[in-house]
Amino acid sequence: MPMLIVPAIDLKGGKCVRLLRGEMNAETVYGDDPVAMAERWVREGAQYLHVVDLDGAVSGQPENAEAIAALCRSVSIPVEIGGGIRSVARAAELRAFGADRVIFGTAALAHPEVVQAACREFPGRVAIGIDARDGNVAVHGWTETSRTSAVELAHQMEELGACRVIYTDISRDGTQQGVNVEATRAIADAIGIPVTASGGVGSLADIAALRDCGSAGIDAVIIGRALYTGAVRLPDAIIAAAEIASPRPSSPRALKP
Repeated sequence: MPMLIVPAIDLKGGKCVRLLRGEMNAETVYGDDPVAMAERWVREGAQYLHVVDLDGAVSGQPENAEAIAALCRSVSIPVEIGGGIRSVARAAELRAFGADRVIFGTAALAHPEVVQAACREFPGRVAIGIDARDGNVAVHGWTETSRTSAVELAHQMEELGACRVIYTDISRDGTQQGVNVEATRAIADAIGIPVTASGGVGSLADIAALRDCGSAGIDAVIIGRALYTGAVRLPDAIIAAAEIASPRPSSPRALKP
């Protein structure tokens, strides 16, 4: 199957923004209508959307709930939601909005028992957002960096029943300087659940690098700023992801269903 291209919609103060390396005060606003933005990506061919409540990621409370609910209602394609999900009740609320998947971030490290309970409540619908700075997991909207490695947390979350890991190298996020393919592949080759790459896509060459890296576990990539600036056009990205990869040794690990 072609690698899935997933446009990102990050919400801050009800607006669509992109941050630079996760800095909340380094934002660029790209629109004040999240629903219109979602509908734009659907028109251009998106089959899945990635939505994050940036305010909620910092506060731990739902800060853009109304906008998220409206967005989920407006599109016919699946949407995954992250940012500030710290309880099963919040996950249930987002599922009721229509979220296909919920993404736990900070709670995965601080309260793994909550993630485990959510995995039991919503099997196959709980993903883990692992955002790393120098290989270690960052939490609370990337404002704090732990001593836990990304690979270690990925292992733990797989054992608890998570269906997917979304891996972001914070140093690349919003820079359009290229995905950290090596670190993303290390995560994918260490676990048996699929991995979504995130952070740093700036050109079609970055998509090709992920596509050709030889890891069967990387089956999706999130693109944010490059789509908003026009550096990458969504239809072109979808075509690039579907092209036949150059011959490379395949990963020795078979991807689990």
